[in-house]
Amino acid sequence: MRADASRNLAAVLRTGARLLAEDPSTSISAIASEAGVDRTTVHRRFATREALLSAVFQAKLDSAERVLDEARLTEAPVAVALHRYVEGIIPVSREWPVDTRRMMRDHPGTRHRREEQSQRLNAFVQRAADEGYLQPGVPLAWVRAVLDHLVDSIAHQFPEVDPPQAADLVVDTLLRGVGKP
Repeated sequence: MRADASRNLAAVLRTGARLLAEDPSTSISAIASEAGVDRTTVHRRFATREALLSAVFQAKLDSAERVLDEARLTEAPVAVALHRYVEGIIPVSREWPVDTRRMMRDHPGTRHRREEQSQRLNAFVQRAADEGYLQPGVPLAWVRAVLDHLVDSIAHQFPEVDPPQAADLVVDTLLRGVGKP
């Protein structure tokens, strides 16, 4: 792919993610206009709005996969891996604000990938519990839900907080909230 075509595609995907998160009925024409490309450029690559949305979901999953890999959830010390994950996933959440629940419901092809990523996080939370970072008896599903909610909240309700500081806040809140006293 030529460099300009690659830039156009990235602009369309990022703009599509933002506009479709705000309004799921946003037209391809509106996305193209906001991205600064011609509507035919978008239609040449994506036959329908749903095809574009599917590509946005794939881009979000690709980005999340890189964060999971770079966090080294199985090798790095738990607190370090948790911080790396949170610091990396916040920009992903901000860049690709589309709803993951909708992605899994409306695009079954992405469900398997998202579930694999979720299992990696579940295994990490189990590791944190096994290594004594979490209070005994706290349901691990609850810890995961709290982690996901903290990340989502700081990413979208506090966009002015930079990712390293946001990660500090999330990790501190999670480990002190459900961590050992």
